[in-house]
Amino acid sequence: MTMSFLPGVHRGKYMRYDTAVILKRFYLCEKMTVIAQAGWLPGIPYFEMKTLLPKILWEDAMTANALRERVFELRFPSRILEVGEDQGLIDLLEYARHAPNALAFLTALSKVLKPAMLRAYETYLELADEIGDGPTYRFMKLAIDEKYQQIETLNQHIDRYAAHEEPAELERAEQWVKELQTHLDRLGGIGLDSPKAAGAELKPGKPFEPLEVPARDQKFCNVRFYWPDNVDPAFPYGSGIQLQLRSAVSHLNEVWAVENAGHVLYSFADELGWEFIYDAARWVYDESRHCRMGYERLKSWGFAEHELPLGTYIYDSCKGQDPIYRLGMLFYFESKNIGKKLDRVKNFESMNDRMSQHDMDFDWADETIHTSYGKKWLSAVLERRGKNPDDYTEIKDVCEQITAKTVQTATPEEIAQIIDIANKIIAKASSL
Repeated sequence: MTMSFLPGVHRGKYMRYDTAVILKRFYLCEKMTVIAQAGWLPGIPYFEMKTLLPKILWEDAMTANALRERVFELRFPSRILEVGEDQGLIDLLEYARHAPNALAFLTALSKVLKPAMLRAYETYLELADEIGDGPTYRFMKLAIDEKYQQIETLNQHIDRYAAHEEPAELERAEQWVKELQTHLDRLGGIGLDSPKAAGAELKPGKPFEPLEVPARDQKFCNVRFYWPDNVDPAFPYGSGIQLQLRSAVSHLNEVWAVENAGHVLYSFADELGWEFIYDAARWVYDESRHCRMGYERLKSWGFAEHELPLGTYIYDSCKGQDPIYRLGMLFYFESKNIGKKLDRVKNFESMNDRMSQHDMDFDWADETIHTSYGKKWLSAVLERRGKNPDDYTEIKDVCEQITAKTVQTATPEEIAQIIDIANKIIAKASSL
């Protein structure tokens, strides 16, 4: 007797386990890219990209987290995410950190790495089943939209930077990006199939490390101390217009926190793992938003970049220190200043300064989150080092000491310079 069966309807090429293998590869690629972008933040001089790249890496972290959780769902009950056959691809993405300059790294993102991920996601969705694999389908569609926007943002700014770059540096960047693309092509790109053998060993030289002295945009007035009260207790924080300006300049100068949070993410990524990277990516992004808050307020009041001071002294204070003190510095300043922010909200409301009030209100909400990040991850590092995870006294004391030591190095010329800059800003605002 001949048995007959109903025909199977073709709906989706990949079964559950095959899907998990592909999504695991995508997660690892996004994770490595997040770490590289964070590590490069101190080394990027361009203000726009120093404050826009954090949003990009945060979006990537959100995508990576969705991929990771989906892999766990598909592999339940296993929670193992081994690199396995994707090692060649991961090695290449680690090699991508070793760009010869910031322009090369940003170009590699826009011309090589982001387009490769975009093509991979689009190819996946062409073969995916919106019913069986609906959760993946939803977040990957969002990731595709974000990748298109990321590439557009990067290209828009890179073209301007390239036009003003030294020819030798431009040539170095172009050559390095071509070589990176060649290496990726040898692997077969980032795709649904396992990468091919690389065919050539990647030799980046010395290990990549985030810059200890941050690169800064020459459009601004680059100083170590961004307001007189950093180094001169006699200079008042002020009220009225002076408080509005001081608050805006302080927000602008959270650029140090952007750089420091990027340094911290990179430095502890391997030690603390994905949950830390995920929190730190949000921390980086939030600090960039605060920085842009101040920048946009000052621009709306008629200030040009060359009138605005960008300081480095807090970031400088951690030079040569164990990265735990960079983490501690973020936590120290968040917890130190959070209580003042609600008072500022009320002050700006009384001035009818809705913009400053709005920014400070959202800043306060972010800082409460950051305080919890600081406690959680400082405790984790301390515990790993055999110390009391609930005692931050030594961390706080060192942060205070190294900051005070840096302030003590302020020269009379630096103090006079920042007082002059501040007085000019106040005078201009008072005349509006």
